[in-house]
Amino acid sequence: MKTLHVNAEKGYNVQIGQGSLPNCGEVIARILGPCSVGVITDSNVARFYLEGCVRSLTDAGLRPRAFTFPAGEDSKNFSTLSDILEFLASSGLTRVDAVVALGGGVVGDMAGFAAGCYMRGVRFVQLPTTLLAAVDSSVGGKTAVDLKAGKNLAGLFHQPSLVLCDTDCLNTLPEREYQCGLAEALKTSVLAGEGLFHYFEEGTARMHIEEIIGQCVGYKAGVVERDEREQGERKLLNLGHTVGHAIELCSGYTTLHGFAVASGLSIITKASARWGWCSSATACRIEAALKKNDLPTATNFSPTALAKAALSDKKRTGSTVTLAIPSEIGACSLRTVDIHELEGLIAAGLSPMEDL
Repeated sequence: MKTLHVNAEKGYNVQIGQGSLPNCGEVIARILGPCSVGVITDSNVARFYLEGCVRSLTDAGLRPRAFTFPAGEDSKNFSTLSDILEFLASSGLTRVDAVVALGGGVVGDMAGFAAGCYMRGVRFVQLPTTLLAAVDSSVGGKTAVDLKAGKNLAGLFHQPSLVLCDTDCLNTLPEREYQCGLAEALKTSVLAGEGLFHYFEEGTARMHIEEIIGQCVGYKAGVVERDEREQGERKLLNLGHTVGHAIELCSGYTTLHGFAVASGLSIITKASARWGWCSSATACRIEAALKKNDLPTATNFSPTALAKAALSDKKRTGSTVTLAIPSEIGACSLRTVDIHELEGLIAAGLSPMEDL
């Protein structure tokens, strides 16, 4: 079991390894002490892991109650959030109790948001079961729900008390969900540098997945320690996300988040090369790594549609939007772009790679 510490305002450990979920109760009980816990999960994860999780919590002396909502991005809304809050209240959870998020990114967002606002904040634990949640969303304390206007527009910061990542859970992931996690990890590798990026460039990421999770968590932990509330450096973690979120919105959230981020990363990288913000060589390396890992590098949506959708992005400030831009592998920067330039920038990123 590998343990990393996130030195946020309220510090906590991230434990990564095989076979930890069946014994999660013992670990959680050491952190939380005797209490009631509301286990929040979705309909996909519940089939595989809910019974074992509840049993482990019970055996450790905790008092679990479980709530399951329909799997998918469509559930990431205030209606589901309200149902979770009503469940916590009807279960009699108090301020000394806790919430456990058992699932992927949507579950983590919903459970974390609920824990952050129930009784003005109760403790919660992340048990990520997807690669995307393991490498990114379970760490850092960002929680959110979607609005009709855009993705993650309502949210709050609420750090977990513990993140326990059982890599055995990845064995039950559908292939496309696994690829989505690879996309988010690849994005992190562009930020982190050659030591992580080479796994994707060589196409060996799947053979080193526990090491990759550890490196991604370690990199993000450092960023969160320096900028917990996303005032500066943490915005770099949104690399590929402004266009990626626009793709999700344009598709009615039928495009999975990881695939949208992969396309967004490709588009912003090619645009950066054409606008002189990074070299053609860097753009070609990122594009090749995406393709090496069978990740999308384009979209059928027009620059006009994507630019319009991006106007609802939470990184917009007045008439500008802040974009994370790759300069080279391991060196990215933030650039402020006028919203009237956004369509042209996206159009540049949608042009064929051969034109670079």
